Amino acid sequence: MNINTIFDKKVDSKSKEFLHEKIRNDFIGLNTKYTVVSGESIKRTYLDSTASTLMMGGAHRVASEFLKHYSNTHSVMHFSAKIATKTYNWIHQRMLAFVQADPDEYTCFFSGSGTTSGMNRIARTFNQYRPTKDIVFVSIMEHHSNDLPHRKHGGKVMHIPVDMNEAKMGCIDMNLLENYLKEFEGRVNYVSVTGISNVTGIINPINDIAELAHRYGAYIIVDAAQLAAHVPIQMSGFENENKNIDALVFSGHKTYAPGSPGVVIARKSFLSAVEPDEVGGGMVDRVFPDNYFVTQTFPDREEAGTPNILGSITLGAAIHILDQIGMETVLHEDIELTNRALNQMLKIDDIVIYGETCTQKCPRAGTISFNIKSMDHGIVAAALNDYFNIAVRNECFCAHPYVEKMLEMTHKEQIIDAKKKLNQSPWHIEPWMGMVRASFGIYNTEEDIDYFIESLQHIVNNKDYYQEQYTALSNGDYSHKTFKFSSTQYFKLTDSIKSELSDLISK
Repeated sequence: MNINTIFDKKVDSKSKEFLHEKIRNDFIGLNTKYTVVSGESIKRTYLDSTASTLMMGGAHRVASEFLKHYSNTHSVMHFSAKIATKTYNWIHQRMLAFVQADPDEYTCFFSGSGTTSGMNRIARTFNQYRPTKDIVFVSIMEHHSNDLPHRKHGGKVMHIPVDMNEAKMGCIDMNLLENYLKEFEGRVNYVSVTGISNVTGIINPINDIAELAHRYGAYIIVDAAQLAAHVPIQMSGFENENKNIDALVFSGHKTYAPGSPGVVIARKSFLSAVEPDEVGGGMVDRVFPDNYFVTQTFPDREEAGTPNILGSITLGAAIHILDQIGMETVLHEDIELTNRALNQMLKIDDIVIYGETCTQKCPRAGTISFNIKSMDHGIVAAALNDYFNIAVRNECFCAHPYVEKMLEMTHKEQIIDAKKKLNQSPWHIEPWMGMVRASFGIYNTEEDIDYFIESLQHIVNNKDYYQEQYTALSNGDYSHKTFKFSSTQYFKLTDSIKSELSDLISK
């Protein structure tokens, strides 16, 4: 089956740039304003997309339109149920097309609220499918959601090192990976690797890694939580079948659809051989007092209970819109913004950027982690927020081993000293154990990047001033000494409900 013909023809190339620009300005929250230290109310610059993206306006409106027809997909006869069921089924197929996964070989199902649930499911499945394979390879650069599930369910986990040479700093060491696969050939169940690092934004060659894994008898799982929103994905259809991906997981809330479920796309053959972990309504053919029979129909057997129908529709709409823009276009724009930020940051004294900064040597997109010398990352993040209304993230980004490895660039002696003390005192987080992370989405502009750089330059030029404005808290965060932010000034759930009820009564 030619998966490229499943859905309608995409918009022509001349229209993609225009469409991209229109969609870029159609996100909920782009014009949100907060009052900063100066007392001025200014628009938020959102640079925390790696954690969660903003909601695509078009996807939100599509989901709202569906609510007029809302029904449980487990009902079948009435009109609304027919609409809901057909729409929900279309979304599954839309996901397969988005990642170029042959629907004859692969299925899609939804799980949890992000990548974590799906990754646990796949780790358990592969462990049960090939229980004699006792080793799993996971890269050192993984988010905890693509590390801990394999430690718990997958057998003995061995971490693939990253290259620490100056030329490809922070990239997976492909030579060492092949050496490990050779050394443990016959014992490795699978390799699980991120498509894009949530720390450095480095893009891994997932299909090349798949070819290596398959050559030595291992499967491959891809954590596409970051990849899906930035890079075109091809799971199958290669002339060299070893390049095909066995399983892939990503998150709707990182793909412009907050509130949507996590997505799992995997070979039917693996899933058919192992009974699903979760059982309940919708995934059985027959149930008797003393027995039950799990259906062989996909995705039904993997989706016990009532699914997140509304969230799935939001995600389906967002994914379809991304495809209309073209993921090649999305990636090109993403790299342009990333390079613009990297090039300007490299010109600022005292800024340390983690990971290879030349995208020609090691491709990266969407994410930059950094520190300012002699400043705690918490103060930098707080100052960007409090003075400039720039939303970034700091600390270790649920990727502690990789962050530690990258911090060796700037804090090697402190890391060595901390490890020496591990057996002498309880582990605790030191202020230097972290970074600041700026990350971009398709709504970000060159103006956003330039404003971010100007703000960084101001902080670097006035380190002493900014450090004097903050008090360290016991949890490692920092609080401004005079400026106080009240969340309820901008949103209070009970007040919002009260207002809705009042409007309803007055109508």
